[in-house]
Amino acid sequence: MRKMSFRHSLTLLPLAWIVAGPAQADLDTVRFGVPPWPGVTVKSEVASQLLNALGYSTEQNELAVGVILNGLTSDDIDVYLGGWYPIEKEMIEPLVADDKVVKLTENIKDANSGLVVPEYVHEAGVDSVADLDQYRERFDGEIQGIEAGTGINDAVLAAIDKDKAGLGDWTLRESSTSAMLAYADQRIANREWVTFVGWEPHWMNVSYDLYYLKDADDSGVAEIKSTVWTVVPAELQSEDTNLYRFLSQYRISIADQNDWIYEYSHEERPADEVASEWIRNHYATVAQWLDGVTTKSGEPAIDAVKAQLGS
Repeated sequence: MRKMSFRHSLTLLPLAWIVAGPAQADLDTVRFGVPPWPGVTVKSEVASQLLNALGYSTEQNELAVGVILNGLTSDDIDVYLGGWYPIEKEMIEPLVADDKVVKLTENIKDANSGLVVPEYVHEAGVDSVADLDQYRERFDGEIQGIEAGTGINDAVLAAIDKDKAGLGDWTLRESSTSAMLAYADQRIANREWVTFVGWEPHWMNVSYDLYYLKDADDSGVAEIKSTVWTVVPAELQSEDTNLYRFLSQYRISIADQNDWIYEYSHEERPADEVASEWIRNHYATVAQWLDGVTTKSGEPAIDAVKAQLGS
């Protein structure tokens, strides 16, 4: 039995606060767990607008990842679109092994992360991590990082400590993501040399022409591949096969999510506006997601979406 919770929420709240009211016999309301990450925010909004057109009610509850995963196992959250591997692997795999949740599909596949340089630096001869040191003076011997304690920063520090790829006398400049990108933006505007932590999906890949460095000497700071899983309660397929089919087909290209993040996070447009505009301009992709999916009354899903959102 599914529990009802209050309507659309985008505040960080204890999970117990979002569950109230009488139980219901089916999945009329689909509750998304949304960490405060731009990519998952817009991705959840796009899915919500499509499901609304099919006759479902939806809720987007902004919560910490640990709370979301607990919610998936305690009948309080129905969908999590941000299961980032390998970062969250140790949190999610035990729940999979206990048959509490299912990794339904890879909604983002082969996302890249590691050290990046502007394309003009790559064209000048910097192709891999091993190439950095021969141009150390041009980089001021610095790698620009993000918040202290993050996995990629720790990997860079380990590479420096072990003198991987000649980085032993380099310095990691830890700051915030916004400060790192502001610094990189200034360097790139002046066509100066800079190397910094990059990842996709992110708006940086839209704003700048970047090159992801190849690995060398098993540095651990390049060519790091990630996958983002859709995670749902184990019983979802038996409860709502129609919803399950849609979610299993809801896969997003990295380029599209880069654009979503750019519009929402960099251009500061509302998530619902970004989502509805994108849907109207990409019905061919939406039709693939909705193949074989119907409204709650049994009508073709793509027709209902077009009727509600327009063309």
